[in-house]
Amino acid sequence: MSRELAVVTGASGGIGEQIAAGLARTGATVVLVARDRGRLNAARERIAGAVPGADLETEPVDLADLAAVGALADRLGERVPSIVVSNAAVIAPLDDRTPDGLHRTLVTNHLAPYLLLRRLAERPTTAPRRFVVVGGSPRGLARVPIDPGDLDPGNGRGLGWPPSFRPFTAYAHTKNMNAMFVYGLASKLAGTRTTVNGAHPGIIKGGRLNRHDRGALKVFGSLCGLFAAGTATGADTPLWLATADEVEDVTGRFFVKRRAVETAPHTTAPERVERLWRESARLVGLPA
Repeated sequence: MSRELAVVTGASGGIGEQIAAGLARTGATVVLVARDRGRLNAARERIAGAVPGADLETEPVDLADLAAVGALADRLGERVPSIVVSNAAVIAPLDDRTPDGLHRTLVTNHLAPYLLLRRLAERPTTAPRRFVVVGGSPRGLARVPIDPGDLDPGNGRGLGWPPSFRPFTAYAHTKNMNAMFVYGLASKLAGTRTTVNGAHPGIIKGGRLNRHDRGALKVFGSLCGLFAAGTATGADTPLWLATADEVEDVTGRFFVKRRAVETAPHTTAPERVERLWRESARLVGLPA
């Protein structure tokens, strides 16, 4: 019998590694995607040690490189994954640009999952599929609406004060984009057997998200870490969405601690969701 194929981005540690291990325990073939080949192989060894008989593959791909993401979509699309968990995220300095000239946080956190999941969604299949996007806190993100016509934060506009916090605000914008993308893709896939849902993992310690923090943001991150939960807690809701029978037909929702919650009106307004879809398509080179 062929195994179910699952894909997890940002799987070289933290929440992503925990999600991948949980999927491996279901008997699925799990493709681990991350930028650093060494850390990716180390995660594969840890999962193999924790889950005897795990069927694991690695895809060392920099999700900030849109050409590489497109090539990954081509490779995976031939195999039609039944589960894809988009988990990878960074908080990069505002001057950190990708080969396409875009901000690394924007590309890694939003444009890469937009390109990957959209390309996979366009592959015809009659089998059920689940797409899960790991987002951010609906309550916290309510205060930082995006401008759907100006996604790149490199100019620093609208990112507030102090300057050391601006990379975090740019990250928060991409987390709102994640929720809006969930709603947009779910709407376009309505009536199919593919579900799309978002999840907030909580404030989690044990990852590398804050490795570029400086100044006041570094102090803030350290304080948050004192009260943060572990990576297993953060992985729980995304893994549940990817596997649980009770959400098999649920789509277009956002979950916190396994409960569906409402996100801010600026993330659900259909015209804003559609504007984000179209601008994202333009930036990745796809038709709207």
